[in-house]
Amino acid sequence: MLSRSTLSKHVSGHFSHRFSGCFSRLVRGWGLSVLALTLFALPACGHAETDYQVTTLAEGLNTPWAMAFLPSDGRILVTERGGALRIIDPGSGEIGELTGVPAVAARGQGGLLDIAVHPSYPKEGWVYLTWAGEDDQGHTATHLGRAMLDLDDLALVNLEVLYIAGPFFASTGHYGSRIVFHDGFVFVSFGDRNFKDFGPEHIAQDLSNANGATIRLNLEGSVPENNPFVDQPDADPAIWSYGHRNIQAMAIHPETGAIWLAEHGEAGGDEINVVTRGGNFGWPLAGYGVDYRTGQTFSVPHDQTDEFIAPVFHWGPGREDHFPPSGMVFYTGEAFAEWQGHLLVGNLFHRYLGLFAVDGESVSPPTRLLEGKGWRIRDVAVGPDDDFIYVIADDSASPLLRLEPASSNASE
Repeated sequence: MLSRSTLSKHVSGHFSHRFSGCFSRLVRGWGLSVLALTLFALPACGHAETDYQVTTLAEGLNTPWAMAFLPSDGRILVTERGGALRIIDPGSGEIGELTGVPAVAARGQGGLLDIAVHPSYPKEGWVYLTWAGEDDQGHTATHLGRAMLDLDDLALVNLEVLYIAGPFFASTGHYGSRIVFHDGFVFVSFGDRNFKDFGPEHIAQDLSNANGATIRLNLEGSVPENNPFVDQPDADPAIWSYGHRNIQAMAIHPETGAIWLAEHGEAGGDEINVVTRGGNFGWPLAGYGVDYRTGQTFSVPHDQTDEFIAPVFHWGPGREDHFPPSGMVFYTGEAFAEWQGHLLVGNLFHRYLGLFAVDGESVSPPTRLLEGKGWRIRDVAVGPDDDFIYVIADDSASPLLRLEPASSNASE
């Protein structure tokens, strides 16, 4: 059953946005308005100036979490954390709902989470999902599954559970999770389930489970024989890297093929990491955050130890300028040519879309896009046909947004 968005193709921002993150913070210190920023712009922090406008394609999404484009027809699959799976036509604004979605535990940070389309779709009609599922006691764990997409009946069919990041916990936090495909494998990230023992017995340092880890599987769910811990006794053979806190952003570098991810720290200490096979990224034994409860440090900074893999970019302790991430993509399109090779990452707490210049593994501080709109950016993607930037926000009545060059006539 289809319903039409009441604000389909509504342009919510024909004004130009040209300010960089560093410069905008300086101007806020001078007490100038955002309007003033549209009247002049100076390059800052090594970022190129680019005008853009914001178009609202659909609205009324209920706490969306992830989106994936269908290469067959350009429609977008959008998960809602409460358990609904939507399909949106960005041209008409039509919104449908699919049946056959797995039952989810939509409590705390749990629910229906990431979605990704098989890399050979539509030849292979699978879509992959992660969600918080519960056991008979009401405890939860992050699940990975896949199902065939039936567009005629708007349904998921033949659902298969491929992996469960057990054990099940009473906690309703830190599920992760993101899905990427690379070299014929599926990689999935998981959170540490908000485990609060900050010592060496922390779950993210325990190779017997994948909480606080990334995993690598064959596309049908089996474990590759050359995974790093296949032959290690008592280790989960699916694990690819570990020592992570709560990974909610993951993407493939378009040139190197490396997996990049962004993860939440503890009261600051958020990180951007380049994943290494079998690597230990240190959480909670190394990091830059502080204990939420006490404000005290509990780990050694990465730059004071070589025992763990250090992030390529990090934020210090405290909430003033930290970056709790969600959603990530490298920009490779032509619409914003000056942003090619840049990294886009959603910021939940400070409510903006971060644009990071990347040179090798050197990452510059972000330009702040969409700042001042009040949107907790949950996911970001690049349109496969138009190279525009698509964004969803974490809200009970969230829009699907599209960033276009200010000179674009796409919405007229």
